[in-house]
Amino acid sequence: VQLQASGGGLVQAGGSLRLSCAASGRTFSGYIMAWFRQAPGTEREFVAAISLNGRITKYVDSVKGRFTISRDNPKNTVYLQMNSLKPEDTAVYYCAAGGWTMSTIDYAYWGQGTQVTVSS
Repeated sequence: VQLQASGGGLVQAGGSLRLSCAASGRTFSGYIMAWFRQAPGTEREFVAAISLNGRITKYVDSVKGRFTISRDNPKNTVYLQMNSLKPEDTAVYYCAAGGWTMSTIDYAYWGQGTQVTVSS
């Protein structure tokens, strides 16, 4: 499956952004989807994941209550709604397919990343 992330940008602290990840190739609905992020000089970090039918989600503690992951299977797209953004959310955000854990090694497919910058 090929993944294309979009929607990043520059936003002030407290603002919102919605990231999108469009999938093509294999059947999108057959993949667990997730978002990761990577700030300069750090390892890629798990952010959120969503089950095949979208009913089950999980988040890293630092984004709980602020970020929402969702998916639209007919549109082959997964979203990450990010509210109350903080400067520490600044990173390149990647969508990924195939896993459910918080480890990058469990995800077989990756998008190219989209930059999110939150100014204070």
